Amino acid sequence: MYRELTIDLPGCVLWTRTPEPAVARVVPDGCIDLIWSDGGLFVAGPDTVAHDARPELTYVGVRFHPGWAPVLLGVPAAELRDARVPLDDVWPAAEVRRLAAAVEVGPARGLTEAVRARLERTGPPDPLVRGVARALRAGQPVGDVAARAGLSARQLQRRSVAAFGYGPKTLARVLRFDRALALAHSGLPYARVATETGYADQAHLAREVRALAGVPLRELLAGTGWVSATQAGTGQASAA
Repeated sequence: MYRELTIDLPGCVLWTRTPEPAVARVVPDGCIDLIWSDGGLFVAGPDTVAHDARPELTYVGVRFHPGWAPVLLGVPAAELRDARVPLDDVWPAAEVRRLAAAVEVGPARGLTEAVRARLERTGPPDPLVRGVARALRAGQPVGDVAARAGLSARQLQRRSVAAFGYGPKTLARVLRFDRALALAHSGLPYARVATETGYADQAHLAREVRALAGVPLRELLAGTGWVSATQAGTGQASAA
């Protein structure tokens, strides 16, 4: 079972997932996670395709909203794309050992305090990066986003790859997919979902869902669990 825990930190949410019979399909959402599971610490994402989480394990994680993780983790998002990377490949080994000891005592508290300490040292991401993520989530055209940010197309591409793990067009695609999942889960007819989220038609929506989630929309929503930014407080709904 997936659930969120309230923490007083910007740019992220704390979440847990306890063992359950069925596999949870983790779909792309533009986010990066710092996760403790099975005695290990690792960084996940950002994804371009769905993958399945092992259902027999307990997970505790901090999910960073798009653009927040690179500053706090100290690594460009592109280096983490579609990857699950041990934390000691990202942070100094001594720091990871201290965090591992704290997490063994209390996973939620240990992860929260580690992120808090990092945030105090680094501060939040560049407001420009955060603004780009907000604009793309709202469905604004990439060209308009670049113009309002005062960036050329090439500059926006470079900044986006470092901050989000992929270019603005891919991020916009992933965030539109995430908005569509939220609306579909709320019960809105699929044709309306396509219209509301800017797809050409329901067939276009269906192709995008299959491409990003690996299964048809109806099958995804009917399953016992899927995880995306809609479950992390950056979208509109949750399902599990």
